[in-house]
Amino acid sequence: MFLAAPARACGIDFGTSNSTVGWLRPNHPPLLALEDGHATLPSVIFFNVEENSTSVGRAALNEYLAGYEGRLMRALKSLLGSSLMEGKTEVQGRSLPYMELLSQFMVELKRRAETAAGRSFDQAVFGRPVFFVDDDAAADRKAEATLEAIARASGFKEVCFQYEPIAAAYHYERQIDREELVLVADIGGGTTDFSLIRLSPQRARNTDRREDLLANGGVHIGGTNFDRQLSLAGVMPLLGYRSMLKRGLDMPSSHYMNLATWHTINQVYTRRTWAELQELYLDSQAPEALDRLLKLIRERSGHWLAIQVEAAKIALSDGEKVTLNLDKLTPNLQHTLTRLEFELASAQLVERIGTTLSTLLATAGVSHEKVDTVFFTGGASGVPMVRERIASLLPQARRIEEDLFGSIGAGLAVEAIRRFG
Repeated sequence: MFLAAPARACGIDFGTSNSTVGWLRPNHPPLLALEDGHATLPSVIFFNVEENSTSVGRAALNEYLAGYEGRLMRALKSLLGSSLMEGKTEVQGRSLPYMELLSQFMVELKRRAETAAGRSFDQAVFGRPVFFVDDDAAADRKAEATLEAIARASGFKEVCFQYEPIAAAYHYERQIDREELVLVADIGGGTTDFSLIRLSPQRARNTDRREDLLANGGVHIGGTNFDRQLSLAGVMPLLGYRSMLKRGLDMPSSHYMNLATWHTINQVYTRRTWAELQELYLDSQAPEALDRLLKLIRERSGHWLAIQVEAAKIALSDGEKVTLNLDKLTPNLQHTLTRLEFELASAQLVERIGTTLSTLLATAGVSHEKVDTVFFTGGASGVPMVRERIASLLPQARRIEEDLFGSIGAGLAVEAIRRFG
């Protein structure tokens, strides 16, 4: 695409794990630098009680891990479409609506993009998953409307949306020299989305691409779900998950579920949870494990543990085992996780992803040998068992990946110049 002048609008990929902003201008890369030269800004916000300050991105994670007292919020996008979006959370001694929390992050994302670009942005194309919410069209529409309201509250005057895998397809299309039938597999932090689309240099000139899109579909499974399953299977038992009470009942699982899920971790820090766990401790047959759990909650280290699990997941994508250093829970405590353990814990997630893809191909009436290319994007597309499942359904298609974290933002920048000039 030849550019004579910078685009009027930007493209924003507000991701579950990371966010990017794309803006097309002559002789420059499509993504803006948002933090210390990085194009990605982790979708994290930290309310520092000691300093009475708020930080985002890597700086937020660093302050939390440095031990500052405060409130860390991660996987902010996962709140969209959930019942939590209607509620509030306690931050720095006041009740903060989740709507305002997301707006704070979006305001900072916009400010950083404008600083990097050296200009303001009034118009933007936002990426969205194929489904914010599975099997609930009304809730899905509400989630998009909520994101639009957040965008407008953050200062954008004109807002429109494009499916994230379609945006990734447009980014890939700029690099090919012939027609291809492409399956875009966008496996991000919160969702897995597929789009089957015909791409070519000639088709790229068309404004209306509806005839090129053969099918799209998705399921609410992403990297945070794999984190959750690995945590529940491999780490939460160290804290008493699946242990027994003296009265012969199973240890209640709800607190472990919250602790293993990024956007609900802070729910384990309530006074009610602490009181319930004190009672359960007296009835537990695994007091040593409950000691670890109570220490974790007392020190508000739930996100620290989740970060260890996420790092283990990434390590198990390349290796057969990884050893976690958990001495923050118990001195000299180390625990080894294996890839086999991860695969067994995640088998149902992988199968649901495979079923979603099979349904998409059947709906489109496309046989597997007709698909030329699978284009991977999204950080969780690096999970080997997911790639293997997709490869088993499309064995003849070549597999392409580039910037797993940046192709959607870059594609949204292409869409922005199409819509706004």
